[in-house]
Amino acid sequence: MVSIISKHPANDPEGLGQDHTLRQKPWMLHRTAWSEIINHPYEGQGTEKSPYVVTWVPDDPARSFKDRENPMTFKFYYKWIATLIAAFGTLGVTISSSMLSAAIWDIRLEFPGYSNQIYIMVTSAFLIGFVIGPLLWGPGSEVYGRRWMFIVTYIPFTIFNAACCGAKNMVALIVLRTFAGIFGSSATVNSGGTIADMFPAHQRGLAMGIFAAAPFLGPAIGPVAGGFLSEASGWKWVAALIAFLSLALCALNVIFLPETYAPYLLRRRAQRLTKYTGKVYKTQQDVTAPLNKTKLITNQLQVPWILMFKEPIVFLMTIYMSIIYAILYMQFTSFPLIFQQARGWSPGIAGLAFVGITVGSFIGLGYIIFYENPRYSRLIHARGGYLPPESRLPTVMLGAVVFPIGLFWFAWTGIPITIHWIVPVLATVLIGMGIVLVFLGLMNYLVDAYLQYAASVLAGNAVVRSMFGVVLPLFTVNIYNSLGIRWAGSLMGFLALAFLPAPFIFYFYGSRIRRMSKAAREADDLGQMMAKKKLEMMALQKSPETEPMSNAGISSDSPNVQETSMEAQENESEAQTVVGENDGSVRRAEQ
Repeated sequence: MVSIISKHPANDPEGLGQDHTLRQKPWMLHRTAWSEIINHPYEGQGTEKSPYVVTWVPDDPARSFKDRENPMTFKFYYKWIATLIAAFGTLGVTISSSMLSAAIWDIRLEFPGYSNQIYIMVTSAFLIGFVIGPLLWGPGSEVYGRRWMFIVTYIPFTIFNAACCGAKNMVALIVLRTFAGIFGSSATVNSGGTIADMFPAHQRGLAMGIFAAAPFLGPAIGPVAGGFLSEASGWKWVAALIAFLSLALCALNVIFLPETYAPYLLRRRAQRLTKYTGKVYKTQQDVTAPLNKTKLITNQLQVPWILMFKEPIVFLMTIYMSIIYAILYMQFTSFPLIFQQARGWSPGIAGLAFVGITVGSFIGLGYIIFYENPRYSRLIHARGGYLPPESRLPTVMLGAVVFPIGLFWFAWTGIPITIHWIVPVLATVLIGMGIVLVFLGLMNYLVDAYLQYAASVLAGNAVVRSMFGVVLPLFTVNIYNSLGIRWAGSLMGFLALAFLPAPFIFYFYGSRIRRMSKAAREADDLGQMMAKKKLEMMALQKSPETEPMSNAGISSDSPNVQETSMEAQENESEAQTVVGENDGSVRRAEQ
């Protein structure tokens, strides 16, 4: 056990021993008193062979004490400031991905003579960055933390978007858009992790719902703003608006966003303690599996694909989500064909057709927040804290039915122009609703089905669907020219229809399929163990005779195998690893 040490040694130039709790920095408003940190009884002997294992200082209700450097204990308002910044970052990046699609006709006038595929690449190039970026920024956040990863990516993201305004040809514009996508993709990789770092699973429904809707709202909002601005001032002002939006995101993150990644924060705390005392302090992760940057990146490139091709659930659901994602981005080409060429609308007015997808996305989000999340919470509470992953699929089943209906409706009412414009726009409401229901439901399903492997599963999912989003839209014009508007739209409907049985099959037979998979079987056993341990802890907390528990005797129920011994407070932090911590799942998958 560590002994009590003087708080103000002479060799303390950084003031590490001072008992202050307020930093004059917007991104770190609260700091735990140093005396609480250093006097906590950590496990270990303080030597290289047996270092002190640094954990969060447990809550002490008798003293109204919380370790405020633990993101799970941030003030409620502070959590929501960080949540809105993270969600706004994802929304801004996805708006940037689609806004220039509304200015394609203006870009054609300035840079004539290229094929349709080259012009479509203005949008698709940005998504190429979504293929490359996650392979860099996911591991980067584990080494350097989420806050710094946002800062070092948003700055070049802003620069490359600003440089698009001065592009002299299509090649330059496409290259700049690709790099903007690479750096901007950090928002899609780490924003969800930032939210999950702060909210325990039973509290994060609304926050994750807001964040998860951003990838669908952004692409629908972008063409609306881009269409009117392009019509009034030209495509370069659209690029300038994207640059200003990027600058605002950068400023918000630099000034206000706190660091939330617990393993990084604990590692920094261990370094401070080592420097201050001369003893050896390490996190549980660094004791059991020291951080290896090369191995981390190598595994990031390997493990998602191992799971992708060994797990039929992962493979089929990823292909399904990828097709839906590609269909969403194909609309950026099909909408101008229908509303501008066929109906003669201006770019700005044609952009308003995307409002239908936006409205549908909000309806889908509202369904999840106000019906599905409460339903799931009631069920999981009634059944002792555990539900099989298939309990997430009713939402997907509804979306899987609604989505192709919207596609066929849109395909057969877009023309002739004698059909009132509101009819196809109403169809896009169903399209937007179906996309959100399927995506959010399947995200939750994959997370629940592959708890400790979920980060790798979602990483592979993101890369594959971005590939689909890059490639399929390139052929949209050719498909519409060959098949015509009605049958080209119907082709998308048939693709969605082909996968409609999938969620129903997994709803009835998914449990049996998962028990045949080692990875899914381990995750299912872990989920039940976590639920059992949480019930035991709740019973202990309700007991008036229960003594405050130290970290030494508590084993974490978090799915992150990086942290195998953490205090009771952190047992609720399953979400931290479900979204962003690949290292632990990598080691398990390698076995």
